[in-house]
Amino acid sequence: MTRSASFKYFKTSPEIIRLAVMLYIRFPLSLRNVEDLLHERGIDVSHETVRYWWNRFGPMFAAEIRRKRVQQLRAFSKWKWHVDEVFVKVNGKRHYLWRAVDHEGEVLEAVVTKRQNKAAALKFLKKLMKRHGCAEEIVTDRFASYKAALREMGALEKQQTGRWLNNRVVNSHLPFLRRERAMQRFRRMRSLQKFAAVHSSVYNHFNQERSLASRDTFKLTRTAALAEWRQLCSG
Repeated sequence: MTRSASFKYFKTSPEIIRLAVMLYIRFPLSLRNVEDLLHERGIDVSHETVRYWWNRFGPMFAAEIRRKRVQQLRAFSKWKWHVDEVFVKVNGKRHYLWRAVDHEGEVLEAVVTKRQNKAAALKFLKKLMKRHGCAEEIVTDRFASYKAALREMGALEKQQTGRWLNNRVVNSHLPFLRRERAMQRFRRMRSLQKFAAVHSSVYNHFNQERSLASRDTFKLTRTAALAEWRQLCSG
């Protein structure tokens, strides 16, 4: 659980730390890009400082966002889940990032595995259901491991497959993949899992579905999201 003492002993103000972390996680920017953007605002920090802030505070911010949203998600995200996996290079080797979103595009879970098989699918689905309960429908592609894992869990009747049914989760990979290219890939599986989890929470927080709302509504929700972000770990 996050505490207001998180920023204790830091000379830099919490507002600047939150801004640096938000820029780095939310947008496809390198550490040096964030350093330059802060410099334009009169804030003189090195990219290594931004790296330290992200590693120290990114998971804490994500945990607080997730804590505030998880009860709401448990109540309203059980209608339909979309599940898919995408490969990601870690130190030149192929790994798999499994992702689940609900029917509104909210990212529920992101898990990294070394293999793309029944055991990996089972690990992902168990973690997903432990945190969010069980959906009425689970949309997947025709990958056989999903069917085998769901059969073992006794939820095979919930599975749906179809050529275009899973576009929602496929599209949810795109912001992360753009972010991955900016980072020039990952060097450790643990780093990938950490960033994927934090990125998912921040993406959920700032995802306003602007194409589905009027301009006035979008401006209000965007302002509210920024105001809530500025209060993270403040007490």
